[in-house]
Amino acid sequence: MDVLIHLFVGLHIVGIAALLGGFLTQVKAMGGGEARFSPPMLHGALTMLVTGVALVGLNQADGQTVDNVKIGVKLALLIVILGLVYVKRDEERVEKGLFGLVGLLTTANIFIAVLWT
Repeated sequence: MDVLIHLFVGLHIVGIAALLGGFLTQVKAMGGGEARFSPPMLHGALTMLVTGVALVGLNQADGQTVDNVKIGVKLALLIVILGLVYVKRDEERVEKGLFGLVGLLTTANIFIAVLWT
């Protein structure tokens, strides 16, 4: 079971890397008002959702305790991120504030995962 959990943790990290990497590669474009949500950002958010749900289930099945409040907060942030990226994915330009919000929420999600014990 540990190997499966570690596999899903790795995939979860790949998802966050795709989402945050898509954001960071367009920070300069955001300054000029040319940023857009790229397909890797959407796929990264979806990967995070699927692997996160799988991780919660695998950890509970393994008898480990899961902080449901922490998971709920992370899930709420991810749903907002996913909603924004999904709805605005076909637009040529995304407003600076909206694009920055996705980056902020993604970063907040990372720090919640790491610092909330």
